[in-house]
Amino acid sequence: MRGLLIIFVALACGAAHGEDAGAAPGIVAVLHHSQQLRLDAMVPVDRDSPRAQRLQQSFDTLVRRLQTLPPVELRVVRGEVFAETLQGKIIVANEALADLPEGERLFALAHELGHVMLGHWAQLGLLYQKWVPGAVRQEHTDAVAALLGSDASALAHRHEFDADAFGLRTLRALGRSERDALALFMRLGGRHDTATHPGTRKRVAALRATEHDSLQAAAASPGR
Repeated sequence: MRGLLIIFVALACGAAHGEDAGAAPGIVAVLHHSQQLRLDAMVPVDRDSPRAQRLQQSFDTLVRRLQTLPPVELRVVRGEVFAETLQGKIIVANEALADLPEGERLFALAHELGHVMLGHWAQLGLLYQKWVPGAVRQEHTDAVAALLGSDASALAHRHEFDADAFGLRTLRALGRSERDALALFMRLGGRHDTATHPGTRKRVAALRATEHDSLQAAAASPGR
């Protein structure tokens, strides 16, 4: 969920600078506006293009499997973005994902759907509201920026692990295995920790632990 961007605090400061108390927005409004700016800057792909249609088909397969979903939309774009979830309901996917093997493509989209299903956007908003209650004022955000950044980064990492696990569970429900997820990580290459994402090794280790726990639970279930 790269759209989290810990630098939202700095954006919030800029948005509130020079405004009177009545006009200053709340932090959730600032987060929403910042992600809307990201969406507006992305270049959409024609929905009828072969790549967009392939991605939509994979997305629809996942939606049918999950059955009960909050409102969610897929947007296929070109550019630097790989895949991310914005505003808790808009999944953005690069058209190049359509060229991946189906299992890898399903995992990438299932991961993003995990962010939606697990309510990560709402959790992010609650965290920011904890540190920046009420109107966003620069004098307040300056004072809490470091602590908020640390908490937001920890939450973002937890969200990534949880979305990976959700994606793997969804793959298994479709008759696939961890191999598709691991293949996608290998394709993307080794990456180190960032403010919003744990490194590749940590994510792969967590996925393998999830798979191991699932197999153990299945073996211990009644009737086996």
